[in-house]
Amino acid sequence: MTRQARARLSAFLDMLAAERGAARNTLEAYERDLDDYLEFVAGRGGLETIGAGDIRAWLGELAERGLKASSAARRLSAVRQFHRFLYTEGLAGSDPSAAIEGPRQGRPLPKVLSVADVDRLIETARLACEREGLSPASRLKALRMRCLIEMLYATGLRVSELIALPLSAATTRERFLVVRGKGDKDRLVPLNEAARAAARDYLDALRQAGAAEGRWLFPSEGESGHLTRQVFGRDLKTLGAAAGLSPLALSPHVLRHAFASHLLQNGADLRVVQELLGHADIATTQIYTHILDERLKSMVRDLHPLADES
Repeated sequence: MTRQARARLSAFLDMLAAERGAARNTLEAYERDLDDYLEFVAGRGGLETIGAGDIRAWLGELAERGLKASSAARRLSAVRQFHRFLYTEGLAGSDPSAAIEGPRQGRPLPKVLSVADVDRLIETARLACEREGLSPASRLKALRMRCLIEMLYATGLRVSELIALPLSAATTRERFLVVRGKGDKDRLVPLNEAARAAARDYLDALRQAGAAEGRWLFPSEGESGHLTRQVFGRDLKTLGAAAGLSPLALSPHVLRHAFASHLLQNGADLRVVQELLGHADIATTQIYTHILDERLKSMVRDLHPLADES
């Protein structure tokens, strides 16, 4: 690396520290990534002559080294910020990284529980409520967990929506809930009998404990006034372990994924699932099409009106 390139890298790192408050670890990560880039640049004429083709060649070399797309994308982000800094500070006449597209990263598939896994989880939650010798507080906690799981799997709510359900969600006579989600948009979500029964049992215990006078269905003494996602997530992993499921593969969001994928596996329309999940864009919901079983694919082949024409 030339002395000039080293000076410009130092100036960039100083800017990150002074203007963005970058931590030491962050600065060291930027320095490592840019050191690698500048060493490559030095062999192709230096910063003064670097062009978009050179940056693409550097990305190609990263791929040959076996670097993951996500890691290459992180390094490219550092390079883009560096070149933008040089350009805006008048240290370079152009920004050769502006037209560079990042490496394509495969969208990770959501973790999904099977129907049998969910059945086992719910049954474990039910049995936990019926254990002999439970104190009133322990029974209330067990009933709360059963209610949370039944409600989440029945509705596909976001965890933030679930823990903030009002007390009235346990007393509704309707087979649906009106939920306010992202962007303050209301939507209808289904409420099956199992979820309604679990909510009634939990509410009865809540009333016996004298804790059903507030606003929330899942009250807590914390700042928000209701159960936190962290506590729910922790208790869910504990229950999952008791059900023989890996805690690493279980979270409230995984149960939301199970709701969506099981509906699709049984023939639900993707647009309907989009509405139930509260996704603004159908593309967000389409990730579930990658985890459908062969039954759905064959259904399209068998039922499409033009399927026999070939």
